[in-house]
Amino acid sequence: MKRILLFVLTNLAIVLVLGISASLLGVNRYLVGTGLNLGALLMYCLVFGFGGAFISLLLSRPMAKWSTGARVIAEPAAGRTEAWLLRTVGELSAKAGIAMPEVAIFDGAPNAFATGATKNSSLVAVSTGLLQTMDEEQVEAVLAHEVAHIANGDMVTMTLVQGVMNTFVMFLARLVGYFVDRVLLKNEKEGAGVGYIVSVMVLDLVFGLVASIIVAAFSRHREYRADAGAAELMGQPHSMISALGALAGQQDASMPKNLAAFGINGGGMMSLFASHPPLDARIDALRQLRV
Repeated sequence: MKRILLFVLTNLAIVLVLGISASLLGVNRYLVGTGLNLGALLMYCLVFGFGGAFISLLLSRPMAKWSTGARVIAEPAAGRTEAWLLRTVGELSAKAGIAMPEVAIFDGAPNAFATGATKNSSLVAVSTGLLQTMDEEQVEAVLAHEVAHIANGDMVTMTLVQGVMNTFVMFLARLVGYFVDRVLLKNEKEGAGVGYIVSVMVLDLVFGLVASIIVAAFSRHREYRADAGAAELMGQPHSMISALGALAGQQDASMPKNLAAFGINGGGMMSLFASHPPLDARIDALRQLRV
């Protein structure tokens, strides 16, 4: 999954909106009215933290289509490319034991992504740049990588990790906010004071960025597993190595930043927020596989 990519951005926005809505509805007043109610606070954070993550998951496929302008292939157009894509994704999906995903094409530099709420309700999309610069074996390896993401349930596991992170972010932000308001600023009035409200808003963002680093690290781990899954589906790692090698000379070409977590490009200056390991590291890992 990213730098703060589509999933994390959508999730963060949803959590912030839910948090502000809860404040307007008086939830904060209940939580800190006569002292911090830790049990109620934890339940609140669990509901809103996991709620934001799962709403992001449910929105992932339509948001991916909207943000990239991806066109789903309903009926193959004239020529063999679209028919070949549908057939190849169908064969790989059957091998992986998942339902046929939607297949889409979007305009852009060489890249691809997979997303969706479940293994049997997913989307695989490739860019026109990838189709133009890679041969069929390399494209098939990329498709296998994306199908492996779906078969591994990576979007669901990413959602669970994000939900846990959201819960801790919201809980800690409100715990610290209460300390600032009542201990440092000595607010003795009933309900949440300005110190609490401002602290929570700032800390939700700060702790959210820290949480995104943890989610990014998990995403990098899943990339290695998806590479191995592609090698298994292909029966050998050489095709995936070749595809990654083709991308290595195109490091400057990246898909829309808000979809980076789901794409196949790696690198980036902000390595802590990178959703993908360096291409060289992924190639080295593939070379050590025994398929």
